[in-house]
Amino acid sequence: MKPAANKHQGNQTTITEFILLGFGDLPQLQTLLFLLFLVIYVVTVAGNIVIVALVVTDQHLHTPMYFFLGNLSCLETCYTSTLLPKMLASLLTGDRTISFSGCITQFYIFGSLAGTECLLLSVMSYDRYLAICKPLHYAALMNGRICLQMTAGSWVSGFLASLPTIFLISQFTFCGPDELDHFFCDLSPIIKLACSDTHSLEVSTIILCSILTLPPFLLTLASYVSIIITILQIPSTIGRQKAFSTCSSHLIVVTVFYGTLVTVYLLPYSDALQNLNKMFSVFYGVLTPLVNPLIYSLRNQEVKQALRKAVLRFFFF
Repeated sequence: MKPAANKHQGNQTTITEFILLGFGDLPQLQTLLFLLFLVIYVVTVAGNIVIVALVVTDQHLHTPMYFFLGNLSCLETCYTSTLLPKMLASLLTGDRTISFSGCITQFYIFGSLAGTECLLLSVMSYDRYLAICKPLHYAALMNGRICLQMTAGSWVSGFLASLPTIFLISQFTFCGPDELDHFFCDLSPIIKLACSDTHSLEVSTIILCSILTLPPFLLTLASYVSIIITILQIPSTIGRQKAFSTCSSHLIVVTVFYGTLVTVYLLPYSDALQNLNKMFSVFYGVLTPLVNPLIYSLRNQEVKQALRKAVLRFFFF
């Protein structure tokens, strides 16, 4: 184990590096875990990049719904690239150290992207609400300028909302131990190692997370309640199936995202539950970005058709 670099401050030793324990308690599975996460990373990045490329190049996908889907796929690519490369390097080399600045940067990007995803999923649910419940006003209410503003607002709000938390963490003193019992720099294990008073950070984090997640979740919930009510009022079975097919993929993504998010962050942080917390974090931080492109590509006829045309063009040329 590589010793953490440190500097002396009075009688304390201030930690400037952390050791991400990750899955180090499973030494016999390191190679298997490396290959598994490598495959997941490659498939996740490739799948999301394909969706972005299809949305950009196929004229039939130049609609608000697919514009938001392209942004979600771009976000998922950044999301998984924030967590997995460091984990893969640790599994391959055995070096689990990460600098304090690297740890804070990883947490900032991860937290910002998670907040952006909450907002973006609510925007996508609102788009489906307008398309199904207000079809006559859809074109006017969801034009290109409004789509761009809502998407940009989601990205900017997500990255701005994480800044107060990062500022407070940067003021903390970490005087040992230097081991983070996680595979990435998440808030709970960071707080656990701080020697400083963390009460202000915990309160501000609860407030910011509530603002960033609760309103988008309620908007998403209200949108889908309205959508389901509207679909049930459609007289024909074919009409109901067609209406539901336009939003079923997004509903699955929302359910997976919020389900894993709530499980990870409402689960009490304790030594006894830490392995369970890590397992659910894998679902939330690693598998969700993998599942999203699969759900949209397997359940969406327009995406599958665009993919077929792209493959045929590729082989033709």
